[in-house]
Amino acid sequence: MSESRRWLVAIAGAVLTAGLIAPTSAVAQAADEPIQDPLPDPVQSGLGLTVEEFAQLPKTEPVPPPIDPRLMRHARINYLGEVPDGSGRLYVPDLNGKMYLIDHGTQHVYLDIGTLFAPDFFSGRGLGTGSGFMAFHPDFKRNGKLYTVHSENGAGLAKPTTWPSQPTPILHSVITEWTADDPAADTFSGTHREVVRIGFRGQVHAIQQIDFNPTARKGSRDYGVLYIASGDGGQGASTTGPQELDHPYGKLLRIDPLGTNGTGGQFGIPPDNPFAGDDGVLDEIYAIGMRDPHRFSWDSGAGNRMFLGHIGEHRIESVYDVRPGDNFGWSEREGPFAYKRGDPQCGVYPLPEDDEQYGYVYPVAAFDHNPPPGHPLCSDSGHAISGGFVYRGHDLPDLRGKYVFTDLVDGRIFYTEASEMRRGRPMAEIHELMVYNAAGERTTMQQLAGDARVDLRFGSDRDGELFLLAKANGKVWTVTGTKRFASCDVGHTRVSGTGGARSWSPVTPEKWQFRGDQVILAEAGVAPPGPRRPFEYAVLDKGPELTSTRIDAEVRLDTPVEVTNRDVIIVFGYRSDTRYYYAHLSTDNTIYPHNGIFVVNDADRLRIDDQWDEALSRGAEPAITDADWHDVRVVHCAGSGEIAVYVDGAREPLMTAVDPTFGSGRTGFGSFDNIGRAREFRVTGTAARG
Repeated sequence: MSESRRWLVAIAGAVLTAGLIAPTSAVAQAADEPIQDPLPDPVQSGLGLTVEEFAQLPKTEPVPPPIDPRLMRHARINYLGEVPDGSGRLYVPDLNGKMYLIDHGTQHVYLDIGTLFAPDFFSGRGLGTGSGFMAFHPDFKRNGKLYTVHSENGAGLAKPTTWPSQPTPILHSVITEWTADDPAADTFSGTHREVVRIGFRGQVHAIQQIDFNPTARKGSRDYGVLYIASGDGGQGASTTGPQELDHPYGKLLRIDPLGTNGTGGQFGIPPDNPFAGDDGVLDEIYAIGMRDPHRFSWDSGAGNRMFLGHIGEHRIESVYDVRPGDNFGWSEREGPFAYKRGDPQCGVYPLPEDDEQYGYVYPVAAFDHNPPPGHPLCSDSGHAISGGFVYRGHDLPDLRGKYVFTDLVDGRIFYTEASEMRRGRPMAEIHELMVYNAAGERTTMQQLAGDARVDLRFGSDRDGELFLLAKANGKVWTVTGTKRFASCDVGHTRVSGTGGARSWSPVTPEKWQFRGDQVILAEAGVAPPGPRRPFEYAVLDKGPELTSTRIDAEVRLDTPVEVTNRDVIIVFGYRSDTRYYYAHLSTDNTIYPHNGIFVVNDADRLRIDDQWDEALSRGAEPAITDADWHDVRVVHCAGSGEIAVYVDGAREPLMTAVDPTFGSGRTGFGSFDNIGRAREFRVTGTAARG
């Protein structure tokens, strides 16, 4: 790298790093101690995606037969895009060798990579091996050119590589250019030539995505330029390879596939590449410091920014805003934290005080793995990011401007606001989206895929509309709409003016006071006989029993803040002293009975909220931590069983649950063994028919 360029990169990195606010869990952490919980958990969103099955791809098998159960999938489909020729045809690659087209709902094999490159074709070892990706040249309709990447071993390892290989490679990643005789044909017929061949020492982190920038206009610098996400071959955890500029490993490469002045003469070097012309540096490099750059895309909104989802080592999954010459820090950094090669704890650490001198670029969004207690420190905890898209389509207005992506392993779907994903600023908050089936019933991608390991990716057509693909069952879903959780019309029966003892029936009347519109539990309750349940509460007698219900109230905890397990509860769906729901609002969220949604049904209270993580013994963020008044809203949709709890006017629910046990009942207020009060207790709903 030239001295002037090195100076500019360092200065830019210093500016960016200075603006980065470290995650709160990393503040004041000793530099030699791993950070136990590096990042905040994603926030549960009240927004959900409605999905409808679009296609079922055929079952395929890896070659050779796999021994890793993670490769034993129905079909290893990993992307969906649209052919850029105006035909509306969609393409879907399967790592096991087939490249499919879907034309107005009808699917067929367009190109059989596995057969054409047999017996060297290789897909049975390593999660990303096989025919990983296909990308159509933006002028495909005219020139018939498309590009694929596949893996080879066997005799394929004897073929010369574009650049010197990693030592003793066990696979080659090969990019091939195909020229179709008839671009409009249903199946490929034509010629092909090899463009790039890279030898990898490991069976993981080879070439992932190859793609063209769909936002680039003809005649612009980025038009017809091919981006190549090249992983570190599994070597970055023990070497500095991703930081070295004289080879392609752990890099994002950028080439002109129709040019000839690149390494080996099979492609060209775009003259605006950030390192073009620098001595001792690969001209093809666009950005460095990557472990497993999984998926990238461009936002067609303002700035046409490029976002990349990057799979971390043991702790952090990241999204980067990519610019020319960036260094994302691997293997000196994992996400926004320091990484120590050879660390037996496989942890992440606080950044050094002099971090700005290195010029690393940090994520604009990230989440951590949260392995359960006792999980082997350096083993796979079952999380990996798959980058997605900033939605700019027209069918889903609630998603517009949101970057959607997945935890590809467990099938969770997330979004961040693209407007919050800004370099040098605090990382964007991540929200977890819900999922609804075509009948409008809430579900999960694990249920739709029929497997705890979903292997979930996003795809998109040319209009920006979204699809989801799962390797687990080889299905493709189209995202047909969005839905707000617990958004039912609760009805128009209103109960207000609830102050005064005549409106309430307490369990123990002498423990209660009624002042103006305040309902005050002045003395802590005592555990009643029978099922484990709240000790003391008052049921609102005023008004009818309700089916769908919305409760609005201001609540306060009067137990001193020094008490860690203090609480109040909101009762709803009340049928009797041993049959009802309640929302538990607590300062503590670390044990089963605290800060959640529960049902009492002639048995000990049962926790039903989505937020409780049994392995981590952690629930939703504490609802009330002080002695102030707080606005609380509880919504219960009797028809769907959806329950949502909101605190202090938040748009997103703090707690959510779906349960059909009680379809009607009364409401109330109380606690277990603490004191507190409610005021302006108002109820809106649908009167239950007698």
